Amino acid sequence: MTIRERIQQQERQTLCQQAMLSQQTKGRERPEEEDPIRTPFQRDRDRIIHCKSFRRLMHKTQVFLSPEGDHYRTRLTHTLEVSQIARTMARALRLNEDLTEAIALGHDLGHTPFGHAGERALNEVCPLGFQHYRQSVRVVEKLERGGRGLNLCWEVRDGIGCHTTGTQAQTLEGRLVRLSDKIAYMNHDIDDAVRAGVLQEDDLPWQVKCTLGRTKSQRISTLVGSVIESSSETIEMDPKIYEIFLQLQRFLFQTVYTNPAAKGEENKAENVVKSLYAYFTAHKEKLPSEYRAVWEQEGAHRAACDYISGMSDRFAIHLYTDLFVPESWQGIRES
Repeated sequence: MTIRERIQQQERQTLCQQAMLSQQTKGRERPEEEDPIRTPFQRDRDRIIHCKSFRRLMHKTQVFLSPEGDHYRTRLTHTLEVSQIARTMARALRLNEDLTEAIALGHDLGHTPFGHAGERALNEVCPLGFQHYRQSVRVVEKLERGGRGLNLCWEVRDGIGCHTTGTQAQTLEGRLVRLSDKIAYMNHDIDDAVRAGVLQEDDLPWQVKCTLGRTKSQRISTLVGSVIESSSETIEMDPKIYEIFLQLQRFLFQTVYTNPAAKGEENKAENVVKSLYAYFTAHKEKLPSEYRAVWEQEGAHRAACDYISGMSDRFAIHLYTDLFVPESWQGIRES
């Protein structure tokens, strides 16, 4: 018996009836020989961690654009926090922790620079539309490895594509990541907003503080505990806890996500993205070779979206500066 076969035997013996066993995966688009050590979901997790799109997340905005300080979340640290929360709940619920981790680590691979401002800009200018969760699936199916994609298992791709609004994932592991994403970003966004002076802990609604807790750790523990205690054949929270959770979400949209102090630079970021989009849909020759290949197969709009959505914040700014700011003007300040 190989190490992989021993792990899969342990899955059959220890995971709950609703868990997705790696041995029962619907498989990959291109069949591959099994690994003697890792299960299919473990291989997918490793492929995601080692891909270029995952590394670029470290320089992509979460909420605050170009913050002064090293302690604000980036898209990468958000992803790691989602993974940690999801794995904790998966283990407690006896779901497949490897599948959960793979989905969590890959869920934002297709996110644009400048957070949702970049996503909003591409969705406005591209006639094909743009949603980061669909782009994340495209990254793993098409764009990575020089156009071959990562060839991930169906369950991982399904979880990535269903991690936000709309259709629920087919596996409980995918549904768990979807809820973990919200638990993570709402709590770490409070933390970042307090650090930025946009919000004070005492500003949170009293029902939130009394029910969920006054600190980030307390709130996450309450929410995670509620999911573990309430979930069985589906993933859910205690209804009373969930109502307070939604109240906190509404509060954050009113006080943080639309706050000029946090979002004041977003118009500039959107203009950067839209300008780059207009440029690259008109200049095929300026695209890197892999995106010129996309242009030839799927058209200018698809190629421009693929290229721009993969950029980090700082790369997009540098490229915009090179293309649109006269060199002799750079760095000049009026006395």
